[in-house]
Amino acid sequence: MIALADRWLGRYTRALDMLSGLCLAIMVVLVFGNVVLRYTMNSGITVSEELSRWLFVWLTFMGAVVALREHGHLGTDLLVSRLPAVGKKVCLVLAQVAMLYVSWLLLKGSWAQMVINADTEAPVTGASVGIFYASGVLMGGSAIAILLRDLLRTLFVPLNDNELVMVQESEELAALQHRTEDASATPPSAGPRR
Repeated sequence: MIALADRWLGRYTRALDMLSGLCLAIMVVLVFGNVVLRYTMNSGITVSEELSRWLFVWLTFMGAVVALREHGHLGTDLLVSRLPAVGKKVCLVLAQVAMLYVSWLLLKGSWAQMVINADTEAPVTGASVGIFYASGVLMGGSAIAILLRDLLRTLFVPLNDNELVMVQESEELAALQHRTEDASATPPSAGPRR
């Protein structure tokens, strides 16, 4: 069951990653196009600022979902890394339960705001402001699914010491550890053929 959830969450986060790239590309075109038009033709793209702001919020929440799935958020493990395996597991379960609660609050609050603002129109585009708040619904719901999967994995699958600490002190250190793990997992080459 956890493997199936892993596969689906992997596909889902890959899709969110691609959508994030699309949002970023649209934002660049809108902002750059607006700057060029203002300086060269003394006009601009009317919806540029509003749409870019909305895309930025969606991009941020989608990126947070991808980072949560990949355990890419920064944190400190000063205390937890010194605990025995049982202590690490208890801390991990407590952290996951706390994050589930906060994600539930985000989902509940975003849903309420989305419903309240469904009939409110944005000033420039005229689109429903509920779309803006739907990004929080996406983040809250996705985070709950990812955290439930992580919690079930923590409780029912044996984890090694590295997997019991799901934060990283720095991006550089995490990248270095990832590279060394990849290098040790790949078999040495047979050398050049002659």
